[in-house]
Amino acid sequence: MKAAFDATGEVVLVTGGAQGIGAALAKAVNAAGGTAVVLDVAAPPDGTASVQADVADRSAVVAAVDEVLARYGRIDGLVAGAAVQPRSAVLELDAAEWTRTLQVNLDGVVWACQAVVPHMVARRSGSVVVFTSGMASSGYPGAAAYAASKAALVAFAKTLAAEVAADRVRVNVVAPGVIDTEQFRGANAGADREHWQDTIGIGDPDDVVGPLLFLLSDAAAMTGSTLTRERAFAKLKSFVE
Repeated sequence: MKAAFDATGEVVLVTGGAQGIGAALAKAVNAAGGTAVVLDVAAPPDGTASVQADVADRSAVVAAVDEVLARYGRIDGLVAGAAVQPRSAVLELDAAEWTRTLQVNLDGVVWACQAVVPHMVARRSGSVVVFTSGMASSGYPGAAAYAASKAALVAFAKTLAAEVAADRVRVNVVAPGVIDTEQFRGANAGADREHWQDTIGIGDPDDVVGPLLFLLSDAAAMTGSTLTRERAFAKLKSFVE
């Protein structure tokens, strides 16, 4: 069975979409006939439509969303993917690093939702997708700030989903698994990369695009749910061969 998505006339805002999963999604939205707009601190290298803002800055996010609405008149989907992933042991964690991680990974999602969702509520239509991580439930050495932010996002998304369900706005969570992005490579060099490769496997950003397009589409009659990708396909081939 092959799935195809038609995004004609729809606008999807992707925070942190200048690279990695967000960039792959933006390309797919455009290919499906929609308009992807990246909100990031830097413009995407491929020329995808974008607005520049630091998601940790609430006023900057509001201004960026206002710019997108003025330019396109609507936002049908919000994929809040901006994140940082520093590495530091808990007992050595720098206060500024802890604060910055929560500001980007958690506050940035809150500010984006506050700026975008009221417009979805007014139109009684829209889909929001946020990202969590397996580390949110299992933890991982050196990743306390990242894991804590991703755990908090699950509770936030489920709460928002309950609050706007009557307005026909959906809010769901994706746990994409281990994906080979620049951020992942920066946080998981050497032995850490080998650990992930030898256990659950390392996927590609394009592997996450299908689930994201599904959650953005009207085929996903669900809200407050978490879609989890546990393992890379390469690790599953032995079960189907």
